[in-house]
Amino acid sequence: MKVKEIMSKKIASLNSEDSVERAAQLMKQYDVGSIPVCRQNQVVGIVTDRDIAVRTIAEGRDSKQQKVSDIMSANPVVGNPDMDVHDAARIMSDQQIRRLPIVDNNSLVGIVALGDISVEPDLQDNAEQALKNISQPCESKM
Repeated sequence: MKVKEIMSKKIASLNSEDSVERAAQLMKQYDVGSIPVCRQNQVVGIVTDRDIAVRTIAEGRDSKQQKVSDIMSANPVVGNPDMDVHDAARIMSDQQIRRLPIVDNNSLVGIVALGDISVEPDLQDNAEQALKNISQPCESKM
């Protein structure tokens, strides 16, 4: 099965100059936990709800003034629509990510999430293994 068969095609994206507040508003509107950041439809980063919590709120920064570029993860791992879903799940597992932006000709065309993989009966083992690896605890700095 190809990624293009299960990926979400209706996706929100941000510009790196958008405010963190705008990112949070889009996350609420689309009910998602991460949004790709694009420059002329090319993915240059990704921002997550955790980025907002840790890099803005916890540091006492102003979400209306702070730019997405200040908190995003730059150069995220991406997939392509013609790749096999098993390969996408392996990338997500190896990189410990729950969502993989999908690009075609350097342009954002979709996103595939662990949830997209887990609802396919033939792919549930892949989703389970990926989630197991993603959810591994890291060493605490405490």
